[in-house]
Amino acid sequence: MVVFTGAGISTESGIPDFRSPGGIWDRFDPDDFTYQKFVTDPEARRKQWQMLREGGLTTEAKPNPAHYAIAELDRLGILDCVITQNVDNLHQRAGVSSDKVLELHGNMQWVKCLGCGKRYSLEQVKARLEEGEEIPDCETCHGILKPDAVFFGEPLPEKVLKEATYRSHNCDLFIMIGSTLIVYPAAYMPLYAVDSGAKLVIINLSPTPIDRRATVLIRAKAGETMSRVIKRVTEIKGLF
Repeated sequence: MVVFTGAGISTESGIPDFRSPGGIWDRFDPDDFTYQKFVTDPEARRKQWQMLREGGLTTEAKPNPAHYAIAELDRLGILDCVITQNVDNLHQRAGVSSDKVLELHGNMQWVKCLGCGKRYSLEQVKARLEEGEEIPDCETCHGILKPDAVFFGEPLPEKVLKEATYRSHNCDLFIMIGSTLIVYPAAYMPLYAVDSGAKLVIINLSPTPIDRRATVLIRAKAGETMSRVIKRVTEIKGLF
């Protein structure tokens, strides 16, 4: 089993979906927040850190029942991996081992120096921002610090993308939770699975472009649905 998660699973933990009404992109222009602008323009870096400080530096969010249900699937020995578009580290905090979480868009809990490669925790950099720094730089080499998440115009991590593609092609069951499947290449993953013969389950409040390919389609919240799934799986396993 491969589980694929998008922003819809994390909104139930209080993390805003950037694309939803009232989200970050209603208040900021996403065209101002590209990787190219970040590395070449100090003013763009200042604006991006401001945006992250106001709405994206979420370190207090906690896993919700959906995250814990996926971790329980792992504990039961039936989870191959989690492929996620999210950058919030909540799957790991719920108990899924890091080597089973394939983060297509990186992880916002870390900040990396583009010069020397030194990594800082988000908490370290957040403290500096709260103390008044507008454009934090590396304390070692004064290089550019960048959140370790994939920005617009930045390629996905090649190794992670390759592994996610392989796992999608080779699973028996692919469960997609909380994604509208409009961001590529991440949105190819469920298609790789069904085209290779896997059963597809979609759990999402809104329609997706591949609903007709699903074996099971559930229009409900992630936490409620996955809690019921775990209850049923546990009952079935108890019979054997």
